[in-house]
Amino acid sequence: MGTRETHERLPPEMRDAVDEFGHHLARVEDRSPETVRAYLGDVVSLLDHAADSGATTLAELDIVLLRSWLAARMRQGAARTSQARRAAAARAFTAWALRTGRTTADPGAHLSSPKAHRTLPTVLRADQAEALMTPREQDPESLRDRAVLELLYATGVRVSELCNLNQADLDEARRVVRVFGKGAKERAVPYGIPAQKALDDYRRHARPSLAVKTSGDALFLGVKGGRLQQTVVRRIVDAAARAAGLPHTSPHDLRHSAATHLLDGGADLRAVQDLLGHASLSSTQIYTHVSTERLRAAFKQAHPRA
Repeated sequence: MGTRETHERLPPEMRDAVDEFGHHLARVEDRSPETVRAYLGDVVSLLDHAADSGATTLAELDIVLLRSWLAARMRQGAARTSQARRAAAARAFTAWALRTGRTTADPGAHLSSPKAHRTLPTVLRADQAEALMTPREQDPESLRDRAVLELLYATGVRVSELCNLNQADLDEARRVVRVFGKGAKERAVPYGIPAQKALDDYRRHARPSLAVKTSGDALFLGVKGGRLQQTVVRRIVDAAARAAGLPHTSPHDLRHSAATHLLDGGADLRAVQDLLGHASLSSTQIYTHVSTERLRAAFKQAHPRA
């Protein structure tokens, strides 16, 4: 049964709470559509579990129900990362329910979540990244795709941030782009000459061909003139990787690669944190581990006493 069908069968109070919580996440907390969708799916799953256990109101949610829900998902083979997100969604929901007077207690405050196992991110070598950027065709879509690839790798922006860019966000004189990240936090990210050239080619020779009356100021446009969608960007990156003879590559892999190559080149960790828009330095430190692993691999391959 899908989330929508499950939502419709919830008791009225729970169903209304889900709708209001979704509005809160999207409008008040300014969460991304992906986060809102994931959190609401988790909350619907939690409340469905509670309803199956006999609960009909939010007041009946307690720590026992929350833990039994997570345990049930774990028995179904849920990954640790999924469990960590479910626990975060449950905590956010019960805290919101208490703040808005829908409950008198916050059971989620006592809910712990499994530590997500952090694997080292996929990182392209510099020569692989170069191959990815190699121009192949000069039609409007190809020029757009080249600009997309260059800007992703040059700046390390998230795919959602790239799709939300407007032409007004580009400061061509300083080669800086204004990016609005998570929580609508604004940051300025520099980009290099190759990205500047790709953007110039796209805006002069491709964007006018793609634009329609309703395109507005969106920087990257789809074939029908609307703002370029994230799914299309993912296809662009993967297609370029296949054309270059590389394994499956995602926009986030380019973000990982940009960060790692900056650190390999001697960039300061906090500067990389600012460029990526990480709220916590710990999120950026994973790339220091990548750099260390790359050094260790090079040592083992090249040093006679390795």
